[in-house]
Amino acid sequence: MTEQLNRRKFLRGSAVAGAAALATPAIAQDAGTTIKMQAAWGGGIFLENAQSFAARVNEMSGGSLTFEVLSVDAVVKTSQMQDAVHRGVLDAAHYVPAYWYGKSKAASLFGTGPCFGWSSQEVLGWVYAGGGQELFDELMETLQLNVVSFFNSPMPAQPLGWFNQPITDAAQVKGLKYRTVGLAADVMLEMGMSVVQLPGGEIQPAMKSGLIDAAEFNNPTSDRDFGMQDVSKNYMLASYHQSQEFFEVTINKDKFNALSDEHKAIIKNASMAENSGFYWGNTKRYSDDLIKLQAQDGVTVTRTPDSVMQAQLVAWDAVANRIAEEDPFFAKVMESQKAYAKDVMNYLNLNQPDYKMAYNHYFA
Repeated sequence: MTEQLNRRKFLRGSAVAGAAALATPAIAQDAGTTIKMQAAWGGGIFLENAQSFAARVNEMSGGSLTFEVLSVDAVVKTSQMQDAVHRGVLDAAHYVPAYWYGKSKAASLFGTGPCFGWSSQEVLGWVYAGGGQELFDELMETLQLNVVSFFNSPMPAQPLGWFNQPITDAAQVKGLKYRTVGLAADVMLEMGMSVVQLPGGEIQPAMKSGLIDAAEFNNPTSDRDFGMQDVSKNYMLASYHQSQEFFEVTINKDKFNALSDEHKAIIKNASMAENSGFYWGNTKRYSDDLIKLQAQDGVTVTRTPDSVMQAQLVAWDAVANRIAEEDPFFAKVMESQKAYAKDVMNYLNLNQPDYKMAYNHYFA
């Protein structure tokens, strides 16, 4: 009963008083600077992650800089968040680039692009150490957007998702009505799916009503909160459609430039610290909820067949190359990513032992 009530609250996107949850000393609240940051999340673990980032800033500044977290739709719709930050209606936003990639498909390369043999950890490495941030800033200049952005929180690869029937071969996905977002929608279309782009809270009802045959959102914890186990018992993990996503914290550029150098450094370093905090905390939650999906909810969890993932890579090539031919900046970003991934993953692939072998030695 408690889980049902919590799920209803999650799906409603109930307002969360982020600032209250992350209160700073009263003596600092009157004198400090406040940044109101709307999140794209109405509840659940991603809203907690937004609050965690805010808490780091608040604590590191001693209350002289306070991020106040507003939940989804508190001021504007998710699709309007970037424009609202640009205009100064919002000070900041917490979301993913896939939510605004309609302005430029190059945005999808910042977290939801092709997998060049790397994970979100290495894509963030490219952002911080391989020229990715500079390319993103160039994109903002080209689009004439008055924002600055920071990237954090390396997500594990997203599951292929929930299906009415088990998938054992790539041919079975053709014709399925499937929910995803970003460039992944183009990839699934290339594979023969019929794609529907829906916000998170609408996925479970859409599958329950038969509007869609299959869907993905992001992870076992969020999926379980949405109640996906009530409409499907077939859950497939591992996929290349969104294998390296992370959050974007975007701030109005005028607001950011008005901050002291100390406060700017705090935001940057809080974002970097959130990379570790997110990964450690979320992977534990995801693993715990995956066990619950299997043991308590009767969900059959399987790994996506190699044939499906190989077909995804072929589809990615078709989609990415087609866009690169039409968009020189997209091609420029992709080539930068490939150069970074080729060298870094060469080292990592040669150096890393087979962790699955060691896992199987103890637990298989």
